[in-house]
Amino acid sequence: MRIRATVAAVSGALALSALAVPAAQAGDQAVPNLDKPTAAEVFGTGAKTSRPSARAAVTTPVISKVVINGGKDIVVGTTAEKKITVSVTASHPSGIADGYIDLWHGTSSELDGALIPNEEAATCTHSSATTATCKLTITILPGYDLYKNALAGTWHVTAGALAGDESDFAWNDYQTTARVQRLSKLTVNASPEPVKKGATITATGKLSRANWETGTYKGYTAQPVKLQFRKKTSSTYSTVKTINSNSTGALKTTVKASVDGYWRYSFAGTSTTPAVTTAGDFVDVK
Repeated sequence: MRIRATVAAVSGALALSALAVPAAQAGDQAVPNLDKPTAAEVFGTGAKTSRPSARAAVTTPVISKVVINGGKDIVVGTTAEKKITVSVTASHPSGIADGYIDLWHGTSSELDGALIPNEEAATCTHSSATTATCKLTITILPGYDLYKNALAGTWHVTAGALAGDESDFAWNDYQTTARVQRLSKLTVNASPEPVKKGATITATGKLSRANWETGTYKGYTAQPVKLQFRKKTSSTYSTVKTINSNSTGALKTTVKASVDGYWRYSFAGTSTTPAVTTAGDFVDVK
């Protein structure tokens, strides 16, 4: 794990200052260290403090690409740690010596989440004499790093790159964004089985998602969920109706039995919770 600053402040191309843990959280429960390292602490260089006249010929590295978790949303459950890979691609006439990425949540005046790389330095692979892609990993612990449900959603991404000759670095606290989501679960049960043609089939189920504050899965309320059906002889599902989950996340609706087939529920997802679809539950129609 990289050594973190003892004061929550950030310097660089775009600076965040006086980043503080909200008072309501500090001491109520175990809260992760939210101190975010500065560019100088990460790269160990004082190049940015040189006099303007001495910096006239200095070229800043150019960051061209940042990839977080393979371009996918970061979905985290209740107990298992989530390890993701992040990378930054940059170029400089002298090559790239190191790269850096972290994720942070909150505002410039009130930081309430920080996901810091595991490694002291990135592993950089050069595609040419001037360009390299530097990779790092970040391990996320639900209930610790993600200690409150309000941390689900969009996070800012800081990216940095150090020139090969260490003459200068690039640093941007607002390089891009990434989404961190609460893992969702969905169930279905279509009954009775078997059923007479024309009789009523009742489809029940539940939509729930990770609650990082309690370490359990809680019902996701008032969410639209599609009931879908495919005939036994088909490979394609079609939507029969859309219903909303109730105050506990439960789902229940009825349909008329017509032919043998599979019933399932499908949830499209939200910005804080990923999409999820059940396996089909077969009902034999007599």
